[in-house]
Amino acid sequence: MTVLTPSAARRVFLLLSATRWFPVGLVVAATTLLPVERGLTVTQTLTLASITGIVVFALELPTGGTADAFGRKPVLVTAAATQVVAATAFAVAGTFWQFAVAAAALGASRALDSGPLEAWFVDAVHATSPGADVDRTLARHGVVVGLSVAAGALVSGGLVWWHPVTLWSALTLPYVVYAGLAVVHLVALCVLLREVRAVPDDGAGRGGAARRTPAVVADGLRLAATNRVLLGLLLVEVFWSTAMVVFESLQPIRLAELVGSGARAGAIMGPTASVGWGVFALGAALAGLASKRVGVARAAMAARVLNGLGAVWMGVVAGPAALVAAYLVTYGLHGAAGPLYNTLLHREAASRNRSTVLSLASMTAFATYAVASPVLGWTADVTSTGAAMVIGGAVSVLGVFCFLPALRRERELRRAGKVAVSV
Repeated sequence: MTVLTPSAARRVFLLLSATRWFPVGLVVAATTLLPVERGLTVTQTLTLASITGIVVFALELPTGGTADAFGRKPVLVTAAATQVVAATAFAVAGTFWQFAVAAAALGASRALDSGPLEAWFVDAVHATSPGADVDRTLARHGVVVGLSVAAGALVSGGLVWWHPVTLWSALTLPYVVYAGLAVVHLVALCVLLREVRAVPDDGAGRGGAARRTPAVVADGLRLAATNRVLLGLLLVEVFWSTAMVVFESLQPIRLAELVGSGARAGAIMGPTASVGWGVFALGAALAGLASKRVGVARAAMAARVLNGLGAVWMGVVAGPAALVAAYLVTYGLHGAAGPLYNTLLHREAASRNRSTVLSLASMTAFATYAVASPVLGWTADVTSTGAAMVIGGAVSVLGVFCFLPALRRERELRRAGKVAVSV
């Protein structure tokens, strides 16, 4: 098969990212509000996030290793199909255990989806530009993801406000539309994605590739154990995830407390989340500019600290308008941090283990999220939601120290004149 040019690979990467994340935007505000409206407590609702995290933790390495050994496209198609199942299950769930099944399906989808598309793109670039940094395209990817989720959240707010199907809760329709658009993404993957990385032939076909998965996973684990830079980057996720609990799970609940009801919070969160993801896109775009001026590692460290402080700010504000403002700033910084962090990860990975390395990072994040979500949910129940948000943000700031090995590595590369071309 003809090797794609970087520009052609970029177009496919960004288009499939849009079809993947626009549907997610439809439910970004309803993820915590819908279970609470259907009778779950805050602790039970955040435990659903824990279930998702546990499933991701269990499946990340096997799925990442399978993508590296077997091929990216089969894993991505399976992820998209599982997303359809998860969306449908959330739409019809009415009890904790039904929501738990939906959360587990979502975890399986995210584990399958967490790295193969990005790994496919980076390998496509390296096929013609070996060793190139991908910070500029990952920044564009952040812009596309941000704008896609922003558009989805805006549509979601309109659907909640419109509420055309009165037999359902106003928060149900976004999940029904989400399931339909998840099918569209599945079809787009099947049509647009072409494998540009051949799976090595050991004479046993795809079965041999599947049997190589444990070896690929073991190679990734050895790399994490012996590479101090990669180990530090993985530890960043431990701290980063506590802030994510604040602005993804606790913020809608705090907003509902301030405005008096989940339905009102859902109507507000639609446009708020839309603007938030627009700011996320802006942060991602600015990240590409910042990395040119101060380096990828320094820019990543600054974004990490400011994002954690933003989460603290969200916990101390007293009114809904101030909470929304703090949320927007914090989410913009979240958008800036992602492309920079992933660029540092790709420096430590190779084609044979790229999906596995991304899966290690995602696994660490979801495992921490699984632990932090019920802990911070319990803290919110016994103290206040604001106190839980302050604690989560303060812990997150400490993750800046885990970037130090990557900063030293970047300085070494500069001194040696080995700074990679940026694509």
